Amino acid sequence: MVDYHTAGQPTYQYGGNGPGLGDYMAQEDDWDRDLLLDPAWEKQQRKTFTAWCNSHLRKAGTQIENIDEDFRDGLKLMLLLEVISGERLPKPERGKMRVHKINNVNKALDFIASKGVKLVSIGAEEIVDGNAKMTLGMIWTIILRFAIQDISVEETSAKEGLLLWCQRKTAPYKNVNVQNFHISWKDGLAFNALIHRHRPELIEYDKLRKDDPVTNLNNAFEVAEKYLDIPKMLDAEDIVGTVRPDEKAIMTYVSCFYHAFSGAQKAETAANRICKVLAVNQENEHLMEDYEKLASDLLEWIQRTIPWLENRVPQKTMQEMQQKLEDFRDYRRVHKPPKVQEKCQLEINFNTLQTKLRLSNRPAFMPSEGKMVSDINNGWCHLEQAEKGYEEWLLNEIRRLERLDHLAEKFRQKASIHESWTEGKEAMLRQKDYETATLSDIKALIRKHEAFESDLAAHQDRVEQIAAIAQELNELDYYDSPSVNARCQKICDQWDSLGSLTHTRREALEKTEKQLETIDQLHLEYAKRAAPFNNWMESAMEDLQDMFIVHTIEEIEGLIAAHDQFKSTLPDADKEREAILGIQSEAQRIADYNNIKLSGNNPYTSVTPQIINSKWERVQQLVPKRDHALQDEQSKQQSNEHLRRQFASQANIVGPWIQTKMEEIGRISIEMNGTLEDQLNHLKQYERSIVDYKPNIDLLEQQHQLIQEALIFDNKHTNYTMEHIRVGWEQLLTTIARTINEVENQILTRDAKGISQEQMQEFRASFNHFDKDHGGSLGPEEFKACLISLGYDVENDRQGDAEFNRIMSVVDPNNSGVVTFQAFIDFMSRETTDTDTADQVIASFKVLAGDKNYITAEELRRELPPDQAEYCIARMAPYQGPDAIPGALDYKSFSTALYGESDL
Repeated sequence: MVDYHTAGQPTYQYGGNGPGLGDYMAQEDDWDRDLLLDPAWEKQQRKTFTAWCNSHLRKAGTQIENIDEDFRDGLKLMLLLEVISGERLPKPERGKMRVHKINNVNKALDFIASKGVKLVSIGAEEIVDGNAKMTLGMIWTIILRFAIQDISVEETSAKEGLLLWCQRKTAPYKNVNVQNFHISWKDGLAFNALIHRHRPELIEYDKLRKDDPVTNLNNAFEVAEKYLDIPKMLDAEDIVGTVRPDEKAIMTYVSCFYHAFSGAQKAETAANRICKVLAVNQENEHLMEDYEKLASDLLEWIQRTIPWLENRVPQKTMQEMQQKLEDFRDYRRVHKPPKVQEKCQLEINFNTLQTKLRLSNRPAFMPSEGKMVSDINNGWCHLEQAEKGYEEWLLNEIRRLERLDHLAEKFRQKASIHESWTEGKEAMLRQKDYETATLSDIKALIRKHEAFESDLAAHQDRVEQIAAIAQELNELDYYDSPSVNARCQKICDQWDSLGSLTHTRREALEKTEKQLETIDQLHLEYAKRAAPFNNWMESAMEDLQDMFIVHTIEEIEGLIAAHDQFKSTLPDADKEREAILGIQSEAQRIADYNNIKLSGNNPYTSVTPQIINSKWERVQQLVPKRDHALQDEQSKQQSNEHLRRQFASQANIVGPWIQTKMEEIGRISIEMNGTLEDQLNHLKQYERSIVDYKPNIDLLEQQHQLIQEALIFDNKHTNYTMEHIRVGWEQLLTTIARTINEVENQILTRDAKGISQEQMQEFRASFNHFDKDHGGSLGPEEFKACLISLGYDVENDRQGDAEFNRIMSVVDPNNSGVVTFQAFIDFMSRETTDTDTADQVIASFKVLAGDKNYITAEELRRELPPDQAEYCIARMAPYQGPDAIPGALDYKSFSTALYGESDL
C-alpha cells in the first residue's frame, strides 16, 4: 500500500464526517467508522458516486458500471481526472499486469496529491484489489476537491457554504427546514424547493405533499435529469427507507444543483452588493434628515431667544426686574444647557455622517441653505453676543431701581418735613399785626422776625437737598418723575414766596423800629440760641432716621464711625440745651423778682423749653435705634463677605481645574498610548470623571445665586466670575465630546478601510511629529515633510511638485492652507484600501438585468429585498436608450447619483 503525504497540505481522509474534510470542511457530527459500510449507506454512495462519475465520463464517451471494479486498472480513473480538471495526466501504461495497474492508479493519486490534497490510508494496492471502502473514499475525495471545495458563501467553509446556500434558497418554502445533509432531505421537499426557486415553471410546488416523500423525491430527480442535465444519483425508496440517508451521497447530489444554478448565484452576489450599497445610502439619508430636523429646531430656538436677550427695555419696578432676572437664571440653568448638548451632538452627527459618506465613496453632505454647521455656529455666536452683558444689565437696572426707590423715599421724607415746617408760614408773614401793636409788641415782632429769618436760612439746605434729589431722580429716569417734579416745583415756588414775604415784612417792621423799645435781651438771646439748636435737633433726628444703602463691609464701618462721631458730640449738645433752658429760666426769675407779668410764651420764638426737651428726648431714643440698624447692616455685610469668600474659595478651585482638564484633553488627543479603542476608553473614562465633577459646578451655581440674591455686585477675592466658569464648563464638555467623536471616526475609518492598528499608529506618529505646535493641523511644508517620511515622492522637482499639488487638492479642497488629521487619515485610507465604486455597482445591476442597459421593476422585486427594491424603483429615472421598453429603468444614472460624477 502506498501513502501520499505532503506536509502542510489539506487532508482528505475517508471515514466518518469528522476530520474527513481536513482544513476545507468542519463536519458537525462524528460517528463510529465501523458503521461506514452500513449496507444502506454503501448502496446510496455506490449509486450516487457512480452517477456522478458517469456525468463526467460521458463527456469522453464512456462510463462505469461497477465503481469498485471499473477503476481497478486506473485507466478510467485517470480519464475521469482529466475530464473534471481539464488537464493532461501522464500517459497510462497499457499492460494487464498488476504492476501496470498499480502504476496507473499511482499516477492518478499523484495528480490528486498535486492539487493540494493529502491522502491518508488510501493506497494504489487497495484500489487495484477492489477495496470498496477505499474506492468510495477516493471518489469522495475527488468529489470534495473538484465539486465542493470551491463552494463558499460569506467566507464559510465548503460544507457550511453549501448548507447556507441551500437554507437561503429554500427559506421561503413551507415545510422545508434544511439543517443538515441527511434527514432534512428525506421528504423530498427540499430538492423540489431548490428547483422551483430557480426554475419555477418546472415544479408545481403547492401540489406536493409532505406525507408523500417517494413521489416528491422521484419528481425532483426526474425533473433534474430531464431539464437540468443532472443524472439521477439516488433512489427515492432507499432514502425513505433509511433512518439517516448517507450525507456524502446527499452532498454530492446537491453540489450538482449548486453548479447547475451557478449563474443564478452570480446574480445573487450582484444583488447582495447592490443591497449593501442601498442600505448605506438609506442610512445616510436618514442621518441627513435627522441633521436637517435638529438644525432647524436649534436655529428656530436661537432665533426665538435672541430678541428676548436683546430686549433691554427696563421695567418700572424692582419686582418686575427681579422677575426678569429669575427668568434669565432659568434660561441659563434649565433651557440653555440642553441646547448646548444639541449643538455639540449636531456637530458630532455631521462629522460622523461626512466620515461615513467618505468611507462609502459618496458625495459630501450639503445641508439646506442656512443650515450649515457654520450657520449654526454663527447663530450661536449671535446668541452669546446677545446674552453677553444681559445679566449685568439686569443687575445694574435692579441696582438703579433700588437707588431710585431709596431716593424717592428720601425725597418724600424731606419734602414732608419741609412742607410741615412751611405750613402756616405764609399766613404768618402776611399778617399786619405790627400796625396796631405797641412799642414793646413791635420790638417783640422784630426779634421774632429775626429768629424766623435765622430759621429760614437754616432750612435753605433742606430745600437745596430736595431739589438735588429731584434732579437725580430725573437723571436716573424715575418712572414717577412728573409727580416728583411737580412737588419739587411747588416747594421751590413756595420757598421763593417765603423769601419775598420775609423781606417785605422786615421792611415794614424796620420802619417802626425807631419808636420801639428794646425788649428783654434774655428772651431774644433765648430765641436766637433755641432756633439753631432746635434746627440741629431736627437735622439730627432726620439723619438718625435717614435710610442707608451699603454694599461692602468698609462702607458700613464708615457709617458706624460717623455715627460714633455724632454720639461723641451729644455731651456738648446737652450742655447747650441746659444753657438755653437756663436763659429762659433766668428771664422768668428776673420777671418774678421784679413782679413782671409775662404775657404767655417767649414772644420771639415758638420753640419752648418743652419742645426742646421733647425733641432732645426723641434724639436720645433714636440714637440706640440707629445703633441697632447699623449693627444689623454690619452683620449683613459680614454675611455678604462670607458669601464672597465662600464663592471665591470654590471658584479658585473649579476655574483652574477646568483649565487643567482642557490642557489634559489636548495632550490625550495627540498622544498614542495603546490602540484607538484604548484611547477611546480612556477618553470616555475621562468624560465620566468630568461629568462626575458637575456637582461642584452646581454648588458654585447655588453659591452664586445666594450672592445675587444678596445683591452683591463685586468680589475682590477671585478673578473668576460665574460667567467665566459657565463658559469654561461648556467648552470642556464640548471639547471632550468632540475629541471622543474624532477617535470614533478614526476607528470607523480604520475598520471600514481595513487599516491596521499599526498603520493608524504610524499615521498618528508621523502627523504628531510634524505638528510642532500641537494645533491639530499641518501647514503645506509640514505636510510635505510628513509625506516624505511615509515614502511619498514629493521632492522639489516638477514631478514631485505635481504629485504634491494633487494630494493637497484632495486633503485641502477649500485651499485653507492647513491639513487636519481627519483629512490626512481619509487620504491615507484611500491610498491603502479599496472600496465599492460606482463602476462596481453598475456592473452588479447589469448582472441582475441580464446584460441589458436597463432593468425592470419586476427584476428588481425578484432579486432584491422588498424595501430596497422599492427604494430603487422610486428613485430610478426611466431609461431613454434606443433599446428601451415600457417600464425600463436607468440603473446607470442611479448608480452615478449614489457616488457622484467624479467617480466615473
